Amino acid sequence: MITLLIIADDFTGALDTGVQFAAYGARTHVVTDISYDFSCADPDIQVLVMDTRTRHLPADAAEKIVYGLTKRAISRGIPYIYKKTDSALRGCVGSELSAVLRASGINSLPFLPSLPKMKRCVRDGFLYIDGCPVKDSVFGRDPLNPVTSSYIPELIQQQSTVHVSIHSLKKPEGIPSFFPEIAVWDAETDSELLQLGKLLQSQGRLSVTAGCAGFGSILAQLLQLSGNPVSAPTFRPGLLVICGSVNPITLQQLEDAEQKGFPRISLSPEQLADPGFWDTPAGFSHLEQWMYFFKQNRRLILDTNGPVRAEAARQNALQMYAKAHGLSQEELQKRIPDACGRILKGLAAQGIDGTFMVIGGDTLAGCMRQLGVCELEPQCELEPGTVLSSFRLDQKPCQIISKSGGFGSRELLSTLAHQILVQPPAGQNHTSSNTF
Repeated sequence: MITLLIIADDFTGALDTGVQFAAYGARTHVVTDISYDFSCADPDIQVLVMDTRTRHLPADAAEKIVYGLTKRAISRGIPYIYKKTDSALRGCVGSELSAVLRASGINSLPFLPSLPKMKRCVRDGFLYIDGCPVKDSVFGRDPLNPVTSSYIPELIQQQSTVHVSIHSLKKPEGIPSFFPEIAVWDAETDSELLQLGKLLQSQGRLSVTAGCAGFGSILAQLLQLSGNPVSAPTFRPGLLVICGSVNPITLQQLEDAEQKGFPRISLSPEQLADPGFWDTPAGFSHLEQWMYFFKQNRRLILDTNGPVRAEAARQNALQMYAKAHGLSQEELQKRIPDACGRILKGLAAQGIDGTFMVIGGDTLAGCMRQLGVCELEPQCELEPGTVLSSFRLDQKPCQIISKSGGFGSRELLSTLAHQILVQPPAGQNHTSSNTF
């Protein structure tokens, strides 16, 4: 039965938190249907992660969805609820935290947004990434959801009238002076997060909490949800990367991979924004050509960005295409993930044999939507924030790697390619999984 419901605002975030529980052997599923009937869940599922796809919605719309979902979970008797927020605090953080607080009926919502293993920590109520206030980092320049404040109470109260307090192990939380409230906890290490988790558990306050994958890993320890440990995966040799992220961290990863021999193809405005393109002879011809490239190189990047040096020209070309065809910015941003999904679907139909990786939560959602897949099962982290998941397509077991645009080292793609292409000696892996 479902012991824990995790409510995430995007797909990659849902997976990078859900995988923390899968690592302990807990049966964990990630779903994208916000009307999902909890009573129909497989009885073996212990952790259900819901991708509400609310990151880019208006604050009031996001609040309504999260409120309704929390209410339904409580009425079904799910004992634990975790509101997963973006580790850089993008999206409708204030409205969604407020929704969980109101729907649950608790007086104080513990919010622990640190992710120490990715160098994202909270000190005196401020979020720092690699020692830099988040507002001054690359996330302050996010083209879709720029973070406009590093001070977490200020950021929350941009969308909420709920009182926000700050606490730390040095200054433990006492009796709240205001009801209701969101209690933000400082933490700079995993050890501190664990201490905070044990403190909340001793107070009987783990039933409704919030944070990112960092505290998610602590919950996995404290709730002691376990099962059969996940075996080491066996990959189909070959890595096809479909990238829809515009994050500078991802752009550096693409540049590094290209310099190390990855063929890299930049998708044109027509390929990205014309939904009928992939049903034309030109579309089929491109898919056949990319199949050939992949068979020859066993590595390939299909990218919605151009090279970093041409990024401005690339964006200008997209905007000109959108204007010429009467597309709003909102419609353009919706069509790009769907185009990536059509490409993935087309290549899968042609029987491409290898391992897929999708970068960016919106892109992953578009790919799964086009494939008709609404449920994934996270298996393990290949690198921090880089998740391997399984699903079924036409009754065939498949694997896919995903990550948020802001995660990973510059060498991530080449490291993964080496891991996938250079298989360990026979007998070292204990499972055999199919990919597309």
